Amino acid sequence: MKTPAIIVATALLSQAAFADGHEDRTGWPESFTVATASQGGTYFAYGSGWANLVAEELGISGGGEVTGGPGQNMALVHTGDAQFGMTTMGPAAEAIAGESPIAPGLQMTNACAMFPMYQTPFSVTTLASSGITAISEIPEGARIGFGPAGSTSDTYFPRMMDTLGVNYERRNGSWSDLGGQLQDGLLDVIAFAAGVPVPAVSQLEVQTDVNIIEFTAEEQATIMEAFPVAAYAIAESTYSTLEADARSVSMWNFAIANCDLPNSFVKAVVDIIMSDNERMMNIHKAARTTVPENWDKNAGVIAWHPGAAEWFIENAGADIPADQIHSK
Repeated sequence: MKTPAIIVATALLSQAAFADGHEDRTGWPESFTVATASQGGTYFAYGSGWANLVAEELGISGGGEVTGGPGQNMALVHTGDAQFGMTTMGPAAEAIAGESPIAPGLQMTNACAMFPMYQTPFSVTTLASSGITAISEIPEGARIGFGPAGSTSDTYFPRMMDTLGVNYERRNGSWSDLGGQLQDGLLDVIAFAAGVPVPAVSQLEVQTDVNIIEFTAEEQATIMEAFPVAAYAIAESTYSTLEADARSVSMWNFAIANCDLPNSFVKAVVDIIMSDNERMMNIHKAARTTVPENWDKNAGVIAWHPGAAEWFIENAGADIPADQIHSK
């Protein structure tokens, strides 16, 4: 039975775009989990932030969970072990096709698109004391940290380094751990694939001098030809170390929902995230692209959750074909 306070809150919230969703909570879970990635990375900060925002707004217990990143998140959301998660388009496409290294042969088609997040730039960080200022200067057998095993960074960055002719010793770990190892001289390079600013890099900047290494135009073109990425520039304002925009490549990220979640629940969550970008920017600066008009960055890779599709069609004029919306 609702208390008077909850009844008042519900009445006030009925003015929002997802009013119907709040009035009918049939089948809504009592709590939810957002699958993120390792601590020290953007996924954890961004995902935990929006999980807390949604929990507060809807009056439901919820929070972020540390995971191995996009590939594992697809599996957790597909099976329903996590209600929500975040993924990058490359690992998502592999998972849906049954080609994920997490579970080869399993087509993870019960993870649905919910809302666009941001682009993940691929960038390289070293200590200034290393003297490394370019990809071509990375020494033979350099110890490179590629992030958590199975993450987007670990899946694609080693292949990119191979393509660019870099010979390295591969290391894995959480971004915060790798940042500490770089500072302690246990690593030579960290190859980040994460929304910017990456918390671990920002922390390193405070504690020591670093080099943030950009791709050359030729290296960028080579990577774009070989991998599902687009050209990207890390803005000078992102890090105090940068003196100009840094040339990079990027891959889009989307929030995902278990396809069996009630339409009204997912629609309510999407409205909270997409209707106030300033709140999202307060969670993480990468959220500047978490805006309705970027719905098309899904590009048909992940089937839309019906509740999310309904919100974007009604509020963003999205032209989402019926065959790209999950059918329950």
